[in-house]
Amino acid sequence: MPRSVLLRLVDIRDAIRGIHDVTAGATFDGFANSWGMQRAVERGLEIISEASRHVPADLKALAPDIPWRQIAAIGNLLRHEYQRTDIMATWNIIEEHLPPLGIAIEQLIVAAEQRESG
Repeated sequence: MPRSVLLRLVDIRDAIRGIHDVTAGATFDGFANSWGMQRAVERGLEIISEASRHVPADLKALAPDIPWRQIAAIGNLLRHEYQRTDIMATWNIIEEHLPPLGIAIEQLIVAAEQRESG
């Protein structure tokens, strides 16, 4: 049985929280010198990317400022072009892009719960 949209949104929320937890208090230099932290973040981004592909367009339309196409694309980059991963770009995603995505995902979870309940 396929995962529901609500569960996909929760997967995204959990991945964002996990990335936040693993990078809390880290500096760019600390991140750049931590193979384990980088891989954990990359895996979290892969989960976010894949789960985002299963969020319907009408829900995504509720968060028009989120770059949904780029979110989906980052997973392909991480899976297939791993050698091209830019540590500074990854850090920028953590610092600049995940916080607004997290806020949007919380709103989409509420919308999805309302849809499921009736």
